[in-house]
Amino acid sequence: MSKQMVRPGGRSARVQASVHTAVRELEAEVGRDALTVPLVAQRAGVTPSTIYRRWGDLTELLSDVAVERLRPDTAPKDHGALASDLAAWAEQFLDEMASPAGRAYIRDALLGDPDGTNAGQCSAYAADQVDLILARATERGDDIPEVETVIDRVVAPLMYRILFRPAGLDAAYARGLVAGLLGPVGEDG
Repeated sequence: MSKQMVRPGGRSARVQASVHTAVRELEAEVGRDALTVPLVAQRAGVTPSTIYRRWGDLTELLSDVAVERLRPDTAPKDHGALASDLAAWAEQFLDEMASPAGRAYIRDALLGDPDGTNAGQCSAYAADQVDLILARATERGDDIPEVETVIDRVVAPLMYRILFRPAGLDAAYARGLVAGLLGPVGEDG
């Protein structure tokens, strides 16, 4: 059964949760390089064949875990203005993705992703967060850019720099991208 066809809930959800937990615990205890499917299966209380049937191999399992770890667990904070909301979100995105763990999750998510499904899911996480920020701004009566414009002008350069040119990345860089799109934070439209 492919991971796209798995129904939520039931045994399948319990297996996924226990295997994901086992991966996270074992990564912390023995390190990523020491992980094996039998080791994860033993910790999760399932057979190795369950993991191979569900995920294919260790790379795809690590990729699935990474995508889940990259899912935002909270909504973006509301700071009362589009520019400050987007700047704060971009800084948080940078902090999380540029951390050693964040970069490892990005690499894992993409490594076990031959068809681009995981990349699309990670992109959707960012787009959903941006969409929420823009929806709040619309409710306040602000003029807003399109979601794809924010992705192109803020998220894409951040992700490129995180992956390929991380030196010198800081909150000022993230705020500068937002200011380049909207104008400096704190100025009226």
